[in-house]
Amino acid sequence: MPAVAPDAPAVRRWLDRQARLNQTPWLHEEVARRMAERLSVIRAEPAAVLDWWGHQGGSSQPLARAYPAARRIVVVPTPALQRHEAAPRAAWWSPRRWAAGAAPAPVLEDDVAPASAQLLWANMMLHAAPDAPRTMAAWRRALGIDGFLMFSCFGPDTLSELRAMYAALGWPPPAIPFADMHDVGDALVHAGFADPVMDQEHLTLTWSTAQALLAELRMLGSNTHPARFAGLRTPRWHARLADELTRRLAGADSRLRMTFEVIYGHAFNPAPRPRVAGRTEVSLDDMRTMVKTPRQRGAAGE
Repeated sequence: MPAVAPDAPAVRRWLDRQARLNQTPWLHEEVARRMAERLSVIRAEPAAVLDWWGHQGGSSQPLARAYPAARRIVVVPTPALQRHEAAPRAAWWSPRRWAAGAAPAPVLEDDVAPASAQLLWANMMLHAAPDAPRTMAAWRRALGIDGFLMFSCFGPDTLSELRAMYAALGWPPPAIPFADMHDVGDALVHAGFADPVMDQEHLTLTWSTAQALLAELRMLGSNTHPARFAGLRTPRWHARLADELTRRLAGADSRLRMTFEVIYGHAFNPAPRPRVAGRTEVSLDDMRTMVKTPRQRGAAGE
């Protein structure tokens, strides 16, 4: 995982800000669509899907198309986001607002029941988690045996142009360093997941102005690097930032360009295995799990 972890208080402030927004970043929607194309590796039909940090949006429609009969449970990291997601979105006269069981209430990360879903979907959130290993451990607890994990996150080439610009100007880092896909795969194995498969692609986004670029970046996240600028920046500094972005990032067509590396991954939650020792103790529940019928992963080619 990254050598520099996100600063937890900064992540919390960013999440609090998200609780006041009702707009989904375009990139989250696009990555969710591309991630959904990879669901063909799953043969089993999940009865319940955990949408981890689903408050960020972009995943409800792809999941509904892939699994129309499954319960989608949104998992959120803060009580403020839980209240935001639970608030009625339809007008008071709409039948959707009063329909019983239309959608389960959002659940806090720490309140997710063990083995409560057969698919855990985490779109564009792992890079923002303050403690990625803890998040992966929570994922494994939440999945049933042979449950399927599907996720996406930023890779190390994300914002490479912005990082180079900040370094050239002698400014602190504009974002944390994002983990390489091989490191993410190793962390999954360490967390107990089996057969992780990793992939990545590079996307180039363009904007007409520096102001539009900065507005998009604010929606995508926040600078949670512990060594970031201390305190707020002045209007004069923001004006210089816009000028530098325009001068350094504009292409021949005058549009500003920025690179985003997106990592995709999936893995299985295997049955527990007892440690080999002179004396091995296995709980009754684990024993029952291990003696059930052979695992049916549902992945293509298995």
